[in-house]
This record gives sequence, structure tokens and C-alpha cells, in this order.
Amino acid sequence: MKNLERIRKAMSPDRRKRISDRAKELLAEEMTLRELRKAHKLTQQRLAESLGVGQDQICKLEQRSDLLLSTLRSYIEAMGGKLTIMAEFPDHKPVALSGIAALENRS
Repeated sequence: MKNLERIRKAMSPDRRKRISDRAKELLAEEMTLRELRKAHKLTQQRLAESLGVGQDQICKLEQRSDLLLSTLRSYIEAMGGKLTIMAEFPDHKPVALSGIAALENRS
């Protein structure tokens, strides 16, 4: 028996459940764009229609590791969300950055 299995078996069922619940919370705090879309029960096709692009563009966007903030903002807003950028520093509270990727007022 491995050490981790031995430790888990020694825990109470309540403690195992609390650990499992916290692990789920931590995993939910970080998602890929694809996971986020699926969590909102949206298909690539439906999101593409909302953004006025082809489904293939959504597929490509979800695979990219680097994209424009305006593109990310549009993707998030198409799901009904709002993009917020946070800056984190050691020994300081996180700060929300304003004015980045903001929509211009258009007439």
C-alpha cells in the first residue's frame, strides 16, 4: 500500500470529504477557455454565432496560449461574463486594472 493511500484510509470520512470538496474548489478556480465554455453549456457553434465568426475560429482561439485582450474580452462577454484583469504582488492585496480592453463608446 502506498503512503498516500494509507494516510487517506486513516482519515475520517468527514475529513476526506472536506479535502475532496476543497480540491474541487481549487480546480474550479482555474479553467481553460474550452472548460469555461463547456461549464456554461455552450457549444463552439453557438458561441461562434454570438461572435459572428466561424466555429473553426472558436476552436483555434481555445487552443491559443497568447491572444489579444480585446479578443478575450469579446469571448467572455459572448458567454455573458465580464473580463477583469487582476495584478498580484507579494505582500499586497490584488488590484483590479482598469481601462484595459475597455469598449469604446460607439454611436
